Amino acid sequence: MATEKAPTIIKKYANRRLYHMGTSTYVTLEDLATMVRAGEDFVVNDAKTGEDITRSVLAQIMFEQESKGGQQTMLPTTFLRQLIRFYGDSMQALVPRYLEFSMDHLTRDQGKLRDQMEKTFGPSAFHAMEDQVRANMAFFTDAMRMWSPFPAVQAEAEAAAKPEDAAGSSDLEQLKRQMADMQRKLESLTQKP
Repeated sequence: MATEKAPTIIKKYANRRLYHMGTSTYVTLEDLATMVRAGEDFVVNDAKTGEDITRSVLAQIMFEQESKGGQQTMLPTTFLRQLIRFYGDSMQALVPRYLEFSMDHLTRDQGKLRDQMEKTFGPSAFHAMEDQVRANMAFFTDAMRMWSPFPAVQAEAEAAAKPEDAAGSSDLEQLKRQMADMQRKLESLTQKP
């Protein structure tokens, strides 16, 4: 008969410090996030009252992860608003079970998708996809700059910022210059009486 390992006990003191009872060391929220990612189960208890405060500590970890700069967030604003709307609603009791069910399926499907992608495209498939997404975003950003309300002004500012080398410029830069020239010509035509 297999027994499950008991969860690690973490105590939270009044000074907000977290103490890992298994290793007899203080830990941070980032350490707890690492434990969660590693699949280690833990319970956080208030050191004074003994109250289980695991849920609020996990929410705090999520809040910190969401507020880290330079990272893509996982909780869109619309999702957070919809979730808040369920508090006090008659559906509130169903939401946790639904979210648990959905996350379980997402986790299972994520593993299958990763396996399938690696079988089809090799282990570097995700890196190639990330590189392609970055390239697409750079292209999209450049394209949006071309359609800004003042392309002539922007083209002049870019020209002043860096000297142009016709032989070394990319096709996209040439298209930008051509678009800026056309914009200037259109503006001059519309200003003539």
